[in-house]
Amino acid sequence: MSAERLKVLVKEKIGDSGVELLRRYFDVDLGIDWSDEELAQRIGAYHGILIRSATKMTAELIGKATSLRVIGRAGVGVDNVDVEAATNRGIVVANAPQSNVVTAAEHTMAMLLALARNIPQAHASLTSGKWERSKFSGVELYEKTLGIIGFGRIGQLVAQRAKGFGMRVLAFDPFVSAERYRELGVEKAASGDEVCEQADFITIHLPKTPETEGWLNAELIAKMRDGVRILNVARGGLIDDAALKDALDSGKVGGAALDVFPSEPITEYPLFHGYPNVVVTPHLGASTAEATDRAGFQSAEQVVAALTGGVVSTAVNIPAIGAEDMEVLGPFLPLARRLGRLAMALAEGSSVERIEAAFMGRIADFDTRLLTLAVIGGALEGRTEEQVNLVNAPSMAQQRGIVVEEKSVSEAQDFNELIRVTVVAGGEKVAVAGTGIGPNRVPHLVEVQGRRLTIELTPFVTVFRYADLPGMIGRVGTIFGGHGINISSAAVGHTPDPPFGGHPQGHKQVEPVDGKGLAAMVVTTDVQVPPEVVDEIVASEGFVAGWAVVLS
Repeated sequence: MSAERLKVLVKEKIGDSGVELLRRYFDVDLGIDWSDEELAQRIGAYHGILIRSATKMTAELIGKATSLRVIGRAGVGVDNVDVEAATNRGIVVANAPQSNVVTAAEHTMAMLLALARNIPQAHASLTSGKWERSKFSGVELYEKTLGIIGFGRIGQLVAQRAKGFGMRVLAFDPFVSAERYRELGVEKAASGDEVCEQADFITIHLPKTPETEGWLNAELIAKMRDGVRILNVARGGLIDDAALKDALDSGKVGGAALDVFPSEPITEYPLFHGYPNVVVTPHLGASTAEATDRAGFQSAEQVVAALTGGVVSTAVNIPAIGAEDMEVLGPFLPLARRLGRLAMALAEGSSVERIEAAFMGRIADFDTRLLTLAVIGGALEGRTEEQVNLVNAPSMAQQRGIVVEEKSVSEAQDFNELIRVTVVAGGEKVAVAGTGIGPNRVPHLVEVQGRRLTIELTPFVTVFRYADLPGMIGRVGTIFGGHGINISSAAVGHTPDPPFGGHPQGHKQVEPVDGKGLAAMVVTTDVQVPPEVVDEIVASEGFVAGWAVVLS
C-alpha cells in the first residue's frame, strides 16, 4: 500500500505551471479566497504552503502549522514571513530570487529608451490632439556612455542589452571581479565618482541598506555631466529626492526615469507634476506575466525539493545538516560570518577576486562547507541586489566572478579551533583570523593583517592602522569621547607576527614596504562609529587608515 500523499496549500494565485508541478507530487488545495481565520484553522493539515506577498506568515500562524515543512514565497522578498520562527520550527523558507531579473533589466531598458526618445510625453501630446514633432526630438543611445552603479545580476543583464545598442558601458561595483567585467566587455570604474563624471545615462542597481540610502546625492550630481539622465528601477530611497529635484530645476540633470519611490504605493510626489522630462512608472520592474509565472514555478520547484529530499537552492534560512555536525559547527557560524564581513570591509582593492577560508583544529575534522558558506554570506552581505544566505552564497559569488577556496588543517597553533579568512582584492590581501572562546564559543578576533591581538567581535568594530607610537590609543579615546561614543573594549597588535597555524592556501603574508612598523588597533563600541569620526582620526598625525564595520 502506497504512503499517503503529502498536502500542499497554494494560498495565493500563481501561474498554472506551478500548480501543475505541485500536483504531480502532492495533494494540492487552492486557498486563494480563504480568510485569515480560515487559514489559521486549517494550516495544521498542510506539509507545504506557497504564498506571494499578501499572506503574512507570522510566528503565531507558524505555531499552528504543526505539520509544515516548507514555506514557498513566489517572489523575491520574504518580509511577510517570520523567518526566525520558521527556522526554530525546522521549516524551510524558500523564495524565487531570480524570477524577475530579466524583467527588471528589460524594464530598465524600456525606461532608458523612453527617457532618450521622450516616448510617454509624445504619446500624451498626440492623444490630446497636438502634433509636436520637433518638441519631442530625442537623443540616440548609440555611442553614449551608460554608467551602471551596482553590477550584480540585473546590472550585468542591463549591460549586455545596452551594448547591443552600441553603448559604451562603464560600471562600478567593488564586489565584482575584474575578470567578470572583461567577460562582459564592460569597463570597470575605480569609483562611483568616475561613473558620475563620464556617463551620459546613469542607472542604479544597488541593494537597499543604511549605507546606500540617499547614495545619489547633491555632491555626486555636481560631478556629473550637464544634461545627464538618471534612472532608478532598483529600490526607492537610493536617490536623494530633494537633490534630484534641485538638479532638474537647474537643468544640471536633463531627465530622470523612476520606477521606485521612498514609500509605496504613492500617488503624490514632487516630480509627478510639472516635469515633462521625468518618466515614472508604478513599480513595474518585476511586473510581467512571464515573471509572475516564473516566480510561481520556481517557488513550486523549491517546495517539491523540500518535501522530496532534494536540494532547496533558494532557501533563505539555514539548510538542514546532521545534528552531530551542527553541535560542533553551529557555534562557529556567527564567527565565520563576522570574519567574512570584516575581511571584506578591510579590503581596499577596487575589485574582489578571491575569498579564501581556512579552518584549523577540531573543526577541520568536520564538513566545513557550511562555515565556508557563512564566510561568503558575511562577505557579500549588504553588497548584492538579492539577499545572501547560506544556500545561495556560492552562486552569488560565482555571478560576480569571485573565486572561493577552502582549506582544512587538523592543527591550529595555540587554539583548539581557528578560522582564517583572506580576501584578495585589487592584487592586495587582507587576512583576519578568529576563534570561539568560552563554553558558548563567543566570537573573538585574534589576528588582523598579521598583527596578533584578542578582542570580542561585537556588532560595532573599528579598525585602525597607524605608526606604532605612544599615545595613539589615548587619541582615539579622546576623539571618540568628544563625539559621545563609548568604547567597550580595545586591543592592539604591534609588530608583525607569523599567522596562527601557518600560511593559508600556501600564500605567504608579505608586509608592504611602507607598512613596516605599522600597528593595528581594534576598538569595539556600543554604537556605530560615523565615517566622519573615523576620517577625523585618520587625518591626524601617525594614522594611516581606518574602517568602521557593522558585524551584527
